[in-house]
Amino acid sequence: MTVNFQKERAKFSKILIEDMFQLKPGETVAITADSGSDKETIEALANAATDAGGKPLVMWIPRAEYDGQSGMKFWPSEALTAALCHVDVWIEAQSIVTLYSSIWETAMAENKKLRYLIIAETAIESLVRTFLSFEIQPLKKLLDKVLKMVMKSKKVHITSENGTNVSYEIDLNYAFDHDDGDFSKPIFGTAPGYVNIIPKLGSMNGTIVFNELMMADLNNDNHVEFLMKDGSISKVIGNEEAEKFKKYLESFDDQNMYKISHNMFGLNPGVRKLTGNIVEDERIWGGVDFGFGHTSAIDMPPFGQEAKSHFDGIVEKVSIFLDDIPIVFEGEVCHEDLVPLAKRLISNFKDY
Repeated sequence: MTVNFQKERAKFSKILIEDMFQLKPGETVAITADSGSDKETIEALANAATDAGGKPLVMWIPRAEYDGQSGMKFWPSEALTAALCHVDVWIEAQSIVTLYSSIWETAMAENKKLRYLIIAETAIESLVRTFLSFEIQPLKKLLDKVLKMVMKSKKVHITSENGTNVSYEIDLNYAFDHDDGDFSKPIFGTAPGYVNIIPKLGSMNGTIVFNELMMADLNNDNHVEFLMKDGSISKVIGNEEAEKFKKYLESFDDQNMYKISHNMFGLNPGVRKLTGNIVEDERIWGGVDFGFGHTSAIDMPPFGQEAKSHFDGIVEKVSIFLDDIPIVFEGEVCHEDLVPLAKRLISNFKDY
């Protein structure tokens, strides 16, 4: 696929602002960026907001050393929080994001009209695959159906040929959500193509063997797996990369960094192989994401799960069982109620 980057930036920005956010004339669009952001993408987003009759507010902030709450000392938090509490749309496009920091938590809690989307420093090629490869309504139908099936279940069991074999229980008191590309109403939005679950506290047990893990260099020689016991990482197994990851976790001196935060089922038809970009790879078709550490009170009421940071890992080509009934088998949708929806979505696949 040959991509004209300037053309694709404009196309992505136009579709995001007009079709997904459905921006109304006069609405304010905050775009936050740092030195690691792609300036041309930021400019394209601002131009698209202007073309739609909106008012772009581009804010360049210092690049922090760490995401989330650990980055607070680097940002002009008071001024930034004040601005974000009074905008209609916030696109977070920094390379080091404020997600789950006090800035983010305050804006999400106090700005009741806020439509928020995180794209981080995602390259335009990845944004094209993740945002422009599907039609919103077919994706919405598939994700809605999966979400309803999850919420009727008591137990989730995930396996893969790489050795992953882990399960957890459902707690209906926690948030269940998905992103299908419709950001027209107040939302905590991320890249489309997944169903997100907050596992019941203390219920996850088994083994997770990662194909991709933040802060770890995984390949054919490097191996990292977690033994999960009662919702927490009880042991990190592997070679040199596992030892490095142990030290990474220990550096936080925070037991909540070992606790499961969320689990995402990836169902984006444009994401078919791991690229190394976590924002894209979390949505890989037929794979899952496991997040650890901080969990917002929005997702885990009433208090959330406070932690110094948050990290994610991916397992591809999984089998997913809801109360022992398979809905995905070795990376492909298999449940009879889902197969027609998946086929329709894939048949409408857009290869830009």
